[in-house]
Amino acid sequence: THYLFIVVVAVNSTLLTINAGDYIFYTDWAWTSFVVFSISQSTMLAVGAIYYMLFTGVPGTATYYATIMTIYTWVAKGAWFGLGYPYDFIAVPVWIPSAMLLDLTYWATRRNKHAAILIGGTLIGLSIPLFNMVNLLLVRDPLEVAFKYPRPTLPPYMTPIEPQVGKFYNSPVALGAGAGAVLTVPIAALGAKLNT
Repeated sequence: THYLFIVVVAVNSTLLTINAGDYIFYTDWAWTSFVVFSISQSTMLAVGAIYYMLFTGVPGTATYYATIMTIYTWVAKGAWFGLGYPYDFIAVPVWIPSAMLLDLTYWATRRNKHAAILIGGTLIGLSIPLFNMVNLLLVRDPLEVAFKYPRPTLPPYMTPIEPQVGKFYNSPVALGAGAGAVLTVPIAALGAKLNT
């Protein structure tokens, strides 16, 4: 029953993640909104995975949770592909490796929930932006996809713009990693507090 409950919540968490920043999943805005992408994805994974890992008390639950979110998002990707959009139109977030780091932290600290929140939450916030940037780098010609296949719901003021290359302190990866790491720990701690 517990695992069925996790499946239901993971599916709904995926929907919440998509709707919290609808444009962040799509190639036409994935690059220009990478900071928002990183914050929402790392927060959603940290809160959901930590909550349900502590709910079951079993290391591995976080990876299970992330796997469900990944499968569900690939279904959404397939739906867009079925509508005639290119394969690279949706960049699926990379949740699983970060969830594995969280599970490893929980296991290595002998199921210490505070260590899972502090260390695991920080690892999620730092790793998700890096994994997702690698994922985005694999997209074939993202600007062509962005301009040639804009979503029909995209308002005129959100027309894709070509990303500019800045210095590291203005880097989406640096900003996303920092913001994700800072925000996921207190939010995950709040979720665990509500769980007790």
